[in-house]
Amino acid sequence: MKKLKNNVRLIGRLGKDPEVRNLPGGKMVANFSLATSDNYKNGDGERVEETQWHNIVVWGKLAEIASEYLKKGNEVALEGKLIHRKYETGKGEVRYITEINVDEILMLGPKSAKAVKG
Repeated sequence: MKKLKNNVRLIGRLGKDPEVRNLPGGKMVANFSLATSDNYKNGDGERVEETQWHNIVVWGKLAEIASEYLKKGNEVALEGKLIHRKYETGKGEVRYITEINVDEILMLGPKSAKAVKG
């Protein structure tokens, strides 16, 4: 039986500048949102645009690069894996979140495309 792999590829625009934190062990992490859009015709023949928002997490050297070069509105192609996790708020509420942990970023745009791997 063939092994299945958790692999996600997205092309979209940053919804905000990356937020960067240094963790106690010295590792850096960056978070930002990414918007992807899809167009289709509804039952009435009208064109509809639907936007999905994704939570993006970038680690280590790639987080440094993202914080330096990526800004709100930039178009990027990302590759990584889908992570589902839960956490507890300060009030004791359990919350669930889905994130994309990124391994590779390709910066797109009018100047030049540049690929960066983590």
